[in-house]
Amino acid sequence: MVRLFTTVAGLRCYLDLEQARLKVGFVPTMGALHEGHLSLIRRARQENDLVVVSIFVNPLQFAPNEDLDRYPRTLERDRQLCEEMGVDAIFAPTVAELYGTEPIPPAERLTQVIPPAAMMASLCGRSRIGHFQGVATVVTKLLNIVQPDRAYFGRKDAQQLAILQRLVADLNLPVEIVPCPIVREPNGLALSSRNQYLSTEQREQAAVLYRSLQRAQHLFRTGNTSTADLIQAVQAELSTVPAVQSEYVELVHPRLLTPLEHVEEAGLLAIAARIGSTRLIDNILLRNRKPVVALDGPAGAGKSTVVRRVAQSLGLLYLDTGAMYRAVTWLVLQSGIALDDQAAIAELVSQCRIQLVAGEVSPDDETLATTRVWINDHEVTQAIRSLEVTDQVSAIAAQSAVRQELVKQQQRYGRKGGIVVEGRDIGTHVFPDAELKIFLTASVQERARRRQQDLKNQGQAEIDLEELERSIYLRDQKDSTREIAPLQQATDAIELQTDHLNIDQVTEKIVQMYRQKVSELSL
Repeated sequence: MVRLFTTVAGLRCYLDLEQARLKVGFVPTMGALHEGHLSLIRRARQENDLVVVSIFVNPLQFAPNEDLDRYPRTLERDRQLCEEMGVDAIFAPTVAELYGTEPIPPAERLTQVIPPAAMMASLCGRSRIGHFQGVATVVTKLLNIVQPDRAYFGRKDAQQLAILQRLVADLNLPVEIVPCPIVREPNGLALSSRNQYLSTEQREQAAVLYRSLQRAQHLFRTGNTSTADLIQAVQAELSTVPAVQSEYVELVHPRLLTPLEHVEEAGLLAIAARIGSTRLIDNILLRNRKPVVALDGPAGAGKSTVVRRVAQSLGLLYLDTGAMYRAVTWLVLQSGIALDDQAAIAELVSQCRIQLVAGEVSPDDETLATTRVWINDHEVTQAIRSLEVTDQVSAIAAQSAVRQELVKQQQRYGRKGGIVVEGRDIGTHVFPDAELKIFLTASVQERARRRQQDLKNQGQAEIDLEELERSIYLRDQKDSTREIAPLQQATDAIELQTDHLNIDQVTEKIVQMYRQKVSELSL
């Protein structure tokens, strides 16, 4: 009997025949590698089985008056850096290899990928005519050639990043675009291959770009969300260094790239300027939201109890991701779909709608409030705690299509901030832009001792401490190497060791960290 699917997730799951395939991470570059590129490679190395780096100076994205001929080409040095970073393969094609002819033919005789006009109408799109068509075309070709699971791009090229995210979504390309933080020199200058063109004096002068963005950020944190005022703050700081000639200062929507009159949820404040003949860009993301608290760590570290108490203490929403997986499991059971029919489950979950609302204080513990849960406008707060759901939730949560959809729904909550969430990869994958990331941990010995005490309190037979330690050690190994949601500590997370702390003390430390972060953001 023919199967009917109405969602991409359902059809893709049905057609996926490469379940045993290794995970491939891809870092596309134009070479002249610097620490910014290396940070992308490190991230790819951490998250994938194989890492591929492309090195290709793409002529299609250079205008006739730009620096194609003098763009730095350092293939041997780049190869050595890739070797040191543990890269598995480099793809460094010629123009003829990639485009079928050399030199590259005129645009009218070449099939190109054309991004939405509105996304090219602002920022660099105004002066770099044809640039983003060239970027979109070469990246599409490279993604089709490499066929990676994830591709890594820096946030410095924010317009490029937004366009590529849109391209992947619109063309349904089976790859995850992973945005990575801007890497800066000690004076704040964003790393770029074009920095090689600058003299020592010019590098110092160029630091004004980031200072000007920081000045606007400070104004924004005082509560001023006006585009005109924020741009004026940038321009005032830029004017202190006459050698830096501004090309544009704009405030746009981070994903749509459309101009904003004021910042509601978030705004991308971007700048382009010239120093001599060198063109540089930089940007900063302004978020009008309460901080997001991402709490990761191994099993047995007390994350669930701590995160609930932190949310209750700070008046934030506890984003109960476990309840979301339980809600989906309940829906699957109610629908009568076989638990091993992953394609049908993918179809179902891609159309579900989950709502979480902070509930009343629990009568069993006045410090905690339950989270009320709805799925497709049906409240399931109590139903998802049934034994049937408990027995099946792990099998449902292990399905990649379920996780992908629920991560999207979780990230929608994060846009407005004011949430506390815990897991294994919350700070690295689900909320990589969280304002406060904490990695809550304890030694294997301490977690075994706590588990032994819990079992004793429950009246269960005492289990040997060494046996518990061995079990927890093996669980840590499994959690850190699992394909879906592996246990990872974000590079910018604060590690909180809890061996000598009780729940109240851990909660208070995190509450203090949050308040300190709020104070920093208001400076």
